[in-house]
Amino acid sequence: MKIHEYQAKEILRRYGIATPRGEVTDQPSEAKRICQELGGRCVVKAQIHAGGRGKGGGVKLAGSPEEAEKLAGQILGMQLVTHQTGPEGQEVKKVYIEEASEIARELYVSVTLDREKGMPLLMASTEGGMDIETVAAETPEKILKEWIHPQLGLLPFQARRLAAGLDFRGDTAKAGMKLLGQLVRCYLDSDASLVEINPLVVTGDGAVKALDAKLSFDDNALFRHADVRDMRDLAEENPIEVEAGSYGLSYIKLDGNIGCMVNGAGLAMSTMDIIKLHGGEPANFLDVGGSASQEAVANAFRLVVSDKAVRAVLINIFGGIARTDRIARGVVDGIASLGEIDVPVVVRLEGTNVEEGRRILREATFQFIVAEGMTDAAEKVVGAAKGGN
Repeated sequence: MKIHEYQAKEILRRYGIATPRGEVTDQPSEAKRICQELGGRCVVKAQIHAGGRGKGGGVKLAGSPEEAEKLAGQILGMQLVTHQTGPEGQEVKKVYIEEASEIARELYVSVTLDREKGMPLLMASTEGGMDIETVAAETPEKILKEWIHPQLGLLPFQARRLAAGLDFRGDTAKAGMKLLGQLVRCYLDSDASLVEINPLVVTGDGAVKALDAKLSFDDNALFRHADVRDMRDLAEENPIEVEAGSYGLSYIKLDGNIGCMVNGAGLAMSTMDIIKLHGGEPANFLDVGGSASQEAVANAFRLVVSDKAVRAVLINIFGGIARTDRIARGVVDGIASLGEIDVPVVVRLEGTNVEEGRRILREATFQFIVAEGMTDAAEKVVGAAKGGN
């Protein structure tokens, strides 16, 4: 789960990490008041769940309260396009009005999970303000790394090593090492999947502040963090993904035109792979689960075909725990509830009660394209999506 910058900074402050003062609003007139209270100069920041806001025109410096009001009016309601939103962009519904900061240096720090080593990884770089992917590609030697023991946290010698690599000196070194430890504690305590400050700035007087912040959390751990769960902004999420979650379905929107409905995450990944192998592009990841109800399956099918980009659907079911006849009834009910649909549907069924499942599909009023095996299913659905048989 992602949260907004202003919410991320609220959490960072709980751990003693300094941030510039600021306040969120959805009204240009309020932006003027906030800027006045912050001293008359401020930064107006679009609040969306995507990086690259500054490059997209969503972060502007205001030299007066009146300018803050004007800029807020321009940013609120805009369709902000960044490298993370895709070409359709994302509507800005809130802006964060933050006091202007005197910046001497910009740095980068983050904590995330190194899946290969199975340990939290603290990364830091002197190249703050840049995308870390760009730094990794162009100047990887400028990324400092320390792997963190999840029970011991950041050890003093690791903090000193990072501080030296970031060229922290004097009181700034003490403040920087303290902040790194606080950042790691925040990551571990909150079950985060990412805690990122970019840029982390050193001000003219040597103070260290989080000028921007991005926090993401492990959805499976949110039951332990009601305060974080309450920060969820459904308006920032794909509406189909939100609806799927309400049915207990795992759905992720992708960029292709072949809708996928599969039971089991591993089979779903394999299905997307074989579609791409045969020249197609999946429109979604959708796992209906190992024991999905007939109602859940009907809802899953309806969600898949509600995506206007979908030109064909592949239903790939292996009935180990799930009964294929129940899946088949769910699919038939899903089509019946939609009325007429104009996309071809390829079905591959194997496993428990497969003959009954195939009989249900054969006798349905909708004409399914039945496939024998994964390869046959992929070939047929890619052909159907391209307008073939």
